[in-house]
Amino acid sequence: MASTMQMARDERREFADFLAELSPDQWDAPSLCRQWRVRDVVAHVIGYDELTATGLALQFVRGALIVNRINALGVHQLATRAPEELVQLVRNHIQPRGLTASFGGMIALVDGMVHQQDIRRPLAMPRVIPTDRLRAVLGYALYVPLIRGAWRARGVRLVATDLEWTHGRGPEVTGPGEALLMAMAGRPDALLQLDGPGQHVLRRHL
Repeated sequence: MASTMQMARDERREFADFLAELSPDQWDAPSLCRQWRVRDVVAHVIGYDELTATGLALQFVRGALIVNRINALGVHQLATRAPEELVQLVRNHIQPRGLTASFGGMIALVDGMVHQQDIRRPLAMPRVIPTDRLRAVLGYALYVPLIRGAWRARGVRLVATDLEWTHGRGPEVTGPGEALLMAMAGRPDALLQLDGPGQHVLRRHL
């Protein structure tokens, strides 16, 4: 099985290839992230790799340690660049660096996969995520602080229908692993692909 860092590199490489195919209109289309266009999401995904340790500390201070403000600062700095420049930035950082390289590349892997789907879903451009990569991210997303998947999935049992993966106890919520991931990440859009007696419980948690 590939290491977390290798999976993060593969995810970013595929992300860059996907972005290179988008039209100018698609770059300005809305994503699943509220108030963020596709270009804003891309700027967020790659923005932290552009920061030195000092730059990261300054951005945290300027954002008053509030996550949404810190993220917005990074997006503001990069989102005005041309799509070709943003694609090249992703390619320049296939190897995660700085904050996103933490925990063996886990931050880059989880963040990259969720945000790629934030773009793909509204554009109706689905993909088949490699099983080993998706299974790893499902496990990580349960406990990553900014996703808190296990908290959102409390009181239900998640069961993937397209790979061997389950979590929790209670009434079942069944569906594709990608939809379970996006639901754990707080995206109500994913509920449309989920079923089972626990679906209404999960809906309340979102």
